[in-house]
Amino acid sequence: MMHPDTELRFIDDRIGFGVFATAPIPKGTIIWAKDPLDQYLSPEAADALPANVRERALTHMFRDAGGRYVLCWDLARYINHSFFPTCTITHWDFDIAITDINPGKQLTEDYGTLNIIEPFEPFHEPGSERRTVTPDDLKYHYQQWDAALAAALPLAIFAPQPLLNLVPKDIWNLVRDICDGKKPMPSFASCHFSG
Repeated sequence: MMHPDTELRFIDDRIGFGVFATAPIPKGTIIWAKDPLDQYLSPEAADALPANVRERALTHMFRDAGGRYVLCWDLARYINHSFFPTCTITHWDFDIAITDINPGKQLTEDYGTLNIIEPFEPFHEPGSERRTVTPDDLKYHYQQWDAALAAALPLAIFAPQPLLNLVPKDIWNLVRDICDGKKPMPSFASCHFSG
């Protein structure tokens, strides 16, 4: 489920739609959390879909570290890629803001964290040395994503969290232990699916 202070907006014919903040969303805020309507599909189940359904679904799905496809039912499937993202996935079935997101600002993620299937060249972003998103980006860029999450995660404990009821208590306790320095934060390198 997407954060309630977001909406879908048409950007242009080239990009299509995107998800935008309608109110301030502080760094550390959970912007998406898996809910009972979001679906996991095994690679076999995804491969068994009719070709036209699979092709369309793949544009809106990502893979977790185990190779399962995740299909979000709501606005989350419209979060666009950026090499300078405002949000990131985590290891725990929720995504968080890694910057303060002002009203009217787009929520974006680096698709390199999503175990994509095929490389693609997104629209050029001035200031980025990367030009292509690849299936192996998690192996090469995990340190920058680790740093971004490490900076944002401690703020999650204090930020208003309207989606916290969707995060299992044992996971939230683990996040608190990581923020308190009692447990290490897992690296994005462990999210890479190499199958």
